[in-house]
Amino acid sequence: MTHGELDIAYPQYHCPLCGEELPLVDARLTITCSEHVSDERSVAYGIRPAKDSDLSAVEDICDRALGETDVDVFGASFDVLSTDNLLATDDGDLLGLCSLAVHGGDLAIVLLSVYPDSQGLGVGRALVEAAVSVAEQRSLPFIKVVVTNDDIPSLYFYLRLGFVVDDIAIGAAADSLGGASRGFSGIPIRDEIRLKRPACVAGA
Repeated sequence: MTHGELDIAYPQYHCPLCGEELPLVDARLTITCSEHVSDERSVAYGIRPAKDSDLSAVEDICDRALGETDVDVFGASFDVLSTDNLLATDDGDLLGLCSLAVHGGDLAIVLLSVYPDSQGLGVGRALVEAAVSVAEQRSLPFIKVVVTNDDIPSLYFYLRLGFVVDDIAIGAAADSLGGASRGFSGIPIRDEIRLKRPACVAGA
């Protein structure tokens, strides 16, 4: 995707009913009971830090999710290839990525991306919990992340993991994209919703 384009062609979600992979703008939310959101699939994946030999795979998942490796969040620009990356892998295959950087004294999740066919397996949750452990190990007080105003699934995801809204940067996402592009379900991307969760317990 380039900043001037409205749609992201690469599928970022999959339909839980038919399994079809969906581009961002075509995805829709459906409210279901807990009985119908369980996933029968099982994958024995592991979480590990990325190595130099993983850079090509990291670049691939960035390119397919964003079209580039640079991510603009929190008023700063981060190159995912230069950040600390956690990988979810299954028998050598990359399932997902969590890119981390220290920013403002906290640990920032710069990018969390799980391939569509690996969603619904707990991969994203496992990557976030591993990131929280990294923050604890480094004695950083908070872990934080940006969700754009259109990205209701990610907002739901992080709130369920104990994150809370810390700030809303009006117009920040549109500024970094060079305009209000269409995001999830065609909603214009304009604002950054900044979320935070404690990582370290004082005195622990």
